[in-house]
Formats: sequence, structure tokens, C-alpha cells
Amino acid sequence: MFTELIFTETGLTVIVGAGPTGLTLARQLGRYGLPYRIVDRSPKLFDGSRAKGLQPRTLEILDDLGLISRFLAAGGAYPPLRAHLPGGGTHEFRLDELHDPVPSVPYPNLLMIPQWRTSELLADGIAVELGTGLTGLTRIDGGMRVTLDTGETVDARYVVGADGGGSTVRKLLGIGFEGETHEEERMLVADVRLTGLDRDHWHVWPGPERTFRLGLCPLPGTDWFQLTAPASPLSPAGLVAAVDPSITVTEVGWTSEYRANVRMASRFRDGDVFLAGDAAHVHSPAGGQGLNTGIQDAYNLGWKLATGSSTILDTYEEERLPVAAAVLGISTRLHRRHADGEEDAMRRDDPVLRQLSLNYRGTTLAAEHRPQPGAVRAGDRAPDAPLTNSRVFDLLRGRTPPCWLSAGPESCRSFRFRSVM
Repeated sequence: MFTELIFTETGLTVIVGAGPTGLTLARQLGRYGLPYRIVDRSPKLFDGSRAKGLQPRTLEILDDLGLISRFLAAGGAYPPLRAHLPGGGTHEFRLDELHDPVPSVPYPNLLMIPQWRTSELLADGIAVELGTGLTGLTRIDGGMRVTLDTGETVDARYVVGADGGGSTVRKLLGIGFEGETHEEERMLVADVRLTGLDRDHWHVWPGPERTFRLGLCPLPGTDWFQLTAPASPLSPAGLVAAVDPSITVTEVGWTSEYRANVRMASRFRDGDVFLAGDAAHVHSPAGGQGLNTGIQDAYNLGWKLATGSSTILDTYEEERLPVAAAVLGISTRLHRRHADGEEDAMRRDDPVLRQLSLNYRGTTLAAEHRPQPGAVRAGDRAPDAPLTNSRVFDLLRGRTPPCWLSAGPESCRSFRFRSVM
């Protein structure tokens, strides 16, 4: 027995924010042939390395979007860490061991790629309206009226706030952003060019009593390093010179001071307006979860907007809010291990970090009808597997493939709920 769900023309969606979350949503809407406008207050796409790790689950989404080969070519595996010990000597280790691909998991490892490159690849072919911000939202019959800082008003069926932790959309809606900010826990992050250091390792300099003093990570496909250090009155060049005078910083690019900020919106939907990515949840960068969760928000929301069904759209918050809360807990625990100076605080070998085990079991769309379910249940990620002339991921790809409910329907334009007995 099949129940067919047909995607319909639902009118214009205005996406506010052209980071990885907003750009992924634009690609999702574009693949379903739906009209959208994507605006960003900034005059240019983000140009820093900031969130530099893409998890295996995100790589599978990029595969579905037809972008995986470009990302793999632009990025690289995380290098081993080389700790330069205070008493002299070095110690080498990995955040996680490299895993071999298997049929069910074709992309088993974290991919390092600077955030600016992620945005660049996602934005290719997307008409982003840069230098255009949102100033007002008004409810109208059949949608929302959006006021832009150019003076233009736009009538939209839906609005999606993907405009970061300081989201204008969220503030205009009056949605609470619960959590805490640790003002005393600040980190400097900067992109630097330098001489006198090999690019085969992620170099770290511990401080006394297992504290962190400095990190320099080579960014693949570039001649830049990402510098991280506790906030200091010293410049990036001064911080590097203080740990090793033989290393010379020749250029400093994007620079930011990070505050430990852990917050989540009290709801992800308000009528015809939705929140995604950092507008809905902000994380510690520990564990590389935040950007990945935002991309997955957009991937989930895109096909649901295409249905035009309020009932289906209600499942966006039902599915994604618990996931965001769980991921927030993971990244916060990892952050605390860093802050408390735990010996193995740098380890990233917990399989949950790869996000392949995230699921929607027990939610509205994940109806499990089998009396004795197997290892893969309704609401789970569908494992890849070879087929006679293709693979499972290819079967699920595109606009109108048949979808097993256990696969999660995010990749489908027209899909069937199938009872599996």
C-alpha cells in the first residue's frame, strides 16, 4: 500500500542569510523548481576559515546535492596533531583514526575544508543578494510581507531565518534564545600565512597544567593556517613568536574573537517563518557540530517547504529541535573538557560525532509497521549499498525517486510512504 505525497508550487520563499545553511536551503528549493530569494546584509560571502570540518553525514548530503566531488577535491583529511611540549620534544597523535570506506558508509572521515570554501562551493550558481538586509516582517493573508533595508517590500509564502546567532528574524518574532554565554572563556581565531612550519601536521603548543596555548592548523587547498589561542593582548604574530621565534607570520587575514556561547531557540517555527542553523542554535566549535547541523536543518526543511503542507512543515521542528538539543549537549561537553584541561580533551573518536546515528525514530513521519524491525528502522539514515547498476544513494537521489521511509525522505521530491512487512 502506498500513499503518494506530491510536491506543489508553494510560492516565493525568502531566505535571510547566505551562510552554509541558507545556501543549502537555496539549493534544495532550486532542485524542486521552487522560487526563492536569498539575501544577506553583508556585502560579501563570509571569508574566514571558522568552521572547517564537514562530518560524514554532511558529506552524504553533499553527495545527494551533486557536489561531493568538488568538496573532496577542495578539502582534505585532518592531519595528525603534533604537540610541542613545554619541556621540549613533541608528541604526535590523531583526533580520530582514519576509517576505511565501506559499502554502507562511503565517506567515513571528517573532511577539513575552510568555511569560506564551503560557502563558495555552495553559492556557485546561486543568485545571492549581498548587501541586502531584512528590517521588518508582517503577516499577510497567505504568507509574510518582508521589508528589506533597500526600502523594497516583498510578499513571500515563507521566510527562513538563517541569519546567524544574532538573527534579526528571530528577534523580530520575539522567539527566546535560551542558554548561556561565558564571557570569560574567549578564543582568538585567525587565518595566517607564515614561514618556518611544516604543513603535514596540526601544530599545538600546550601551556602549563594541560592548558591550551596556541594551535596552527594548515588549511588544505590553500597556503593559510588557522590560528587558535586564548584571547590575548598579543597580535597573532606576537602569539606565534612567543612559542617559537623561528616561525614568522607574513600575513594575517580574517580574525575573530570567539566567546563560549551555548543557546537554542525555544521554537523553530512561527507560522510561515522558520529558523535554521545558528539562528536556531549556537554551539561551541568543539567537535565540529554546528555548521553541519545547520546544513542538515536546511536539507530537512527544503523538501518540506516544497510540499506546501502545514502538517508536514510541523515535522521540521519535531525532528530537528531534539537533534539540535542533543548535538548542543555533545559540543558543550567537549568544550568543558577543553576548559577543564582534561588530558584527552582533543580526542574526537566518539562515533556519534560523525552524525550518522542521528535519527527521527518515533516522529510523525517515521511510522514503523514491522512487528520485528531490523537494525535499520523507520526514521534512520539509509545506509548506502551497491546495486546491480548503481547504489542505494543513487536510487534516493534527485527529484522523484521512490523512497523507503527508513531512508528519511529529505532527498525526494515525490515520495511514497511504504509499509515494510
